[in-house]
Amino acid sequence: MKTRQTIFRLTLSSTTKAISRVEPYLDKIRQSLKLDEIQVNKLMVSVTEAVNNAILHGNKENPQKKVTLFAEELPGWLLVIISDQGHGFDPARITNPLQEENLLRESGRGIFLMRTLMDKVEIDRTREGTSVRLWLDLNKQV
Repeated sequence: MKTRQTIFRLTLSSTTKAISRVEPYLDKIRQSLKLDEIQVNKLMVSVTEAVNNAILHGNKENPQKKVTLFAEELPGWLLVIISDQGHGFDPARITNPLQEENLLRESGRGIFLMRTLMDKVEIDRTREGTSVRLWLDLNKQV
């Protein structure tokens, strides 16, 4: 059985400028795991949305607070964890962006996109902040 292997860790300050570091981070993962273009695109959208939410909503753009990304390869899976130091939110209270009354809202699509693109999404909030776990099935054929 393959043991857990940490791929990469990245710590960002909570500024929107820091989001630009997500693409090079994911490119290193792509190279290491030889991900295809579809897998990379799913990760790019999902991880960027999670980081954006962590910076804007979790940490309220407080540059003293950090957002951490941690990726590891598990047998047949890539797990990416994005954590902030904010107060968290109740995922059950997120509105459906496809409902007519939400179609013109400027926000509220990030978690919907993550859940659509990734094979599994888990959201946990603790006293220390919120963590979003994004699971990508490495064996799934599109």
